[in-house]
Amino acid sequence: MSHPDYRLNLRPLGTPRGVSSVVGSHGIGASPSDKKSKNKSIRGKKKSIFETYMSKEDVSEGLKRGTLIQGVLRINPKKFHEAFIPSPDGDRDIFIDGVVARNRALNGDLVVVKLLPEEQWKVIKPDSNDKETEGAYESDLPEEFCGSHLPQQSLKGYNDSPDVIIEAQFDDSDSEDGHGNTQNIVVDGVKKLSVGVHEKGKEDAGAPVTKDETTSMAQDTRALPEKSLQRSAKVVYIVEKKHSRAATGFLKLLADKNSELFRKYALFSPSDHRVPRIYVPLKDCPQDFVTRPKDYANTLFICRIMDWKEDSNFALGQLAKSLGQAGEIEPETEGILTEYGVDFSDFSSEVLECLPQHLPWTIPPEEFNKRRDLRKDCIFTIDPSTARDLDDALSCKPLADGNFEVGVHIADVSYFVPEGSDLDKVAAERATSVYLVQKVVPMLPRLLCEELCSLNPMTDKLTFSVIWTLTPKGKILDEWFGRTIICSCTKLSYEHAQSMIESPTKKIPKKELPPISPEHTSEEVHRAVLNLHGIAKELRKQRFVDGALRLDQLKLAFTLDHETGLPQGCHIYEYRDSNKLVEEFMLLANMAVAHKIHRAFPERALLRRHPPPQTKMLNDLVEFCDQMGLPMDFSSAGALNKSLTETFGDDKYSLARKEVLTNMCSRPMQMALYFCSGTLRDQAQFRHYALNVPLYTHFTSPIRRFADVLVHRLLAAVLGYREAPDVEPDALQKQADHCNDRRMASKRVQELSTNLFFAVLVKESGPLESEAMVLGVLNQAFDVLVLRYGVQKRIYCNALPLRSQHFQRVGKKPELTLVWEPEDMEQEPVRQVVTIFSLVEVVLRAEDTALKYSAILKRPGTEGLLGLQDKEEGDHDPQED
Repeated sequence: MSHPDYRLNLRPLGTPRGVSSVVGSHGIGASPSDKKSKNKSIRGKKKSIFETYMSKEDVSEGLKRGTLIQGVLRINPKKFHEAFIPSPDGDRDIFIDGVVARNRALNGDLVVVKLLPEEQWKVIKPDSNDKETEGAYESDLPEEFCGSHLPQQSLKGYNDSPDVIIEAQFDDSDSEDGHGNTQNIVVDGVKKLSVGVHEKGKEDAGAPVTKDETTSMAQDTRALPEKSLQRSAKVVYIVEKKHSRAATGFLKLLADKNSELFRKYALFSPSDHRVPRIYVPLKDCPQDFVTRPKDYANTLFICRIMDWKEDSNFALGQLAKSLGQAGEIEPETEGILTEYGVDFSDFSSEVLECLPQHLPWTIPPEEFNKRRDLRKDCIFTIDPSTARDLDDALSCKPLADGNFEVGVHIADVSYFVPEGSDLDKVAAERATSVYLVQKVVPMLPRLLCEELCSLNPMTDKLTFSVIWTLTPKGKILDEWFGRTIICSCTKLSYEHAQSMIESPTKKIPKKELPPISPEHTSEEVHRAVLNLHGIAKELRKQRFVDGALRLDQLKLAFTLDHETGLPQGCHIYEYRDSNKLVEEFMLLANMAVAHKIHRAFPERALLRRHPPPQTKMLNDLVEFCDQMGLPMDFSSAGALNKSLTETFGDDKYSLARKEVLTNMCSRPMQMALYFCSGTLRDQAQFRHYALNVPLYTHFTSPIRRFADVLVHRLLAAVLGYREAPDVEPDALQKQADHCNDRRMASKRVQELSTNLFFAVLVKESGPLESEAMVLGVLNQAFDVLVLRYGVQKRIYCNALPLRSQHFQRVGKKPELTLVWEPEDMEQEPVRQVVTIFSLVEVVLRAEDTALKYSAILKRPGTEGLLGLQDKEEGDHDPQED
């Protein structure tokens, strides 16, 4: 499946199903409902619908002169006629109205736009309420923010992978920045969501809530009170087609049976309305499709766009394959992977030939002369119980003076991946492993991921280590970097480590622990875990004193049926001390390596920066908190962290309100990005906002992230193990960009995988009930965070048995009064007031369409309306954590 266009494909969430009329309204094949058709001729002289792209020369000239603007296109998934690119000055997004202005660019493409004359700019309307804005929003925070220890840790496991609806793993899952519609989206969302319709952002009323969508409206709507125009533009050039040009969807016959086209083409209707409808040759279609089209009504196909001419609303494409029935996990998963350009094909024989051929493989004797031999040390791994790709191990040796020798030992992947080899090329192309709920699409062949590189217990392994002398308070007295050989004495799960932390004095029975190698005892491992925990607590405390920020969001983990693979239940993933222990030492190692490679190669270090939140969105959030009377300080990451940890009590209501605010605060956050130090002149831009540190990189997960492999090679060069890198800063930056793009795509895929499993769970085990907290009020709908499952949904008044509803603003706070139709004529109607931070009961139930589910409000005062389907293992109310 390696496809040239495949590489950089990121595309936001939110795939509404159904027929798309995205292709607009004129030209051949326009759908019958397209009233505005200006050009109905079928074959005659076809007028161009789209403008010819500008020449490359004119584009470079225009960009230099400032008459043209470049940016990543984000299309609102719920209102696909709206698209945006970020404004270079950080101001409100630039609006691109309609398919014609978008000029055949797809979501995530890097485009060049030309501003339209001011009289054609978008006018921001006062309150409007549009219906179809459902909260399919995506958010990623930098791992450090969220603390689910390493990305790997959190998502590494299969069925234990914590959900990513709102994903917050340690993985530096960064909050996005509109890059591919992500963050911005959300961002705006915030406003959208949160303040609902407030004066400045009247349009909030109906703005979409998808992160995606939100951006759009949101940004625009609320931004400038004094000015109600939003700069608008049209696409004049596509610099890079980052969208994969692949889509999943359904086949239909063309409407006009008498047309010439009917005999040659079928119509492919993508599930994602941001992609145009596509003519596909009938010869690609199943043989009996023309005679029995209804047999295929529920069959998912993948189609690739091959061409999109200036005179056609519809693109031309090729049917790639039939996936299976819509709504089933495997076909839907394959569709998600293909749309986001994830290469899940088997590794080629050329790639596999790069692996050691004589198995079982053993470490060559000469490596023992080049490395520090740590095989006798007590070293162990701590991971999710289902993890198979063990990147990192820890050790902690007490010293006579009361200090500790602490080691972080990382799989030496670069030893097995020779630079320039076929294996290197495919790993660079994939750039990351992709963790789905039910499986992993690995960056490297399984022989490496799960055997040769993975730090499995009781086998000698090649590693790259950082070893410190630390005081019990975590102060660094000495630091050593180097290649090593280890033999892990045991594979602990987070649960094992947690039980050790929770019983510091009691010996843990052997049957409750994994096998430990005979050279070491369970007491020795227990002591090491306790010492590491003690130091980690100090490191963590100091990080927050020094101004770090953490935004923990609710994440789902699923339990899967071993036979069917279907979700049996889900629970909110708990982030505990054992996760925090691993996280602290991974952060310490990543920071140490960042400083080391930057000192040695100031122009050619691969680092990771996290820009501060978007000012515009942050200002909106500040205003919102003022209106709500919340004492939040947004002046720095540390101040925000302090506000979130100190403003709230620990009763159920306060904890729910903290969840909602954390959710809102994540929206203005930008994505963390890999970059080459030589391409950014201003070192202040190197900073990592969430961690509040000057330099950071990724070193600790080379089995599943290619950036870490590049960092390992740099560190090896610093230490004299290999030649200094012969790479220009621009070339390294290109690799960094590709890693950023693939990381974004993999996050979207993780989110969509979680959404898919949750939708299947609602269908199979629903309806599900939960408490929810309101996070935005519009005039005929409101948005809630469903506390038991961490998902966000919009509830529409017209779906409830109401006698009436009334929207008003009390002071500046939006408020909806619902008057419920009495169930019994003798009763008085019940009035319910919904405002931001109201706690309500909701019911999630499946809809008829495959994998859609909606939320409705439970009538006040009814107990167990539907009886909670409590089939969930380990399910617990997040407020009681």
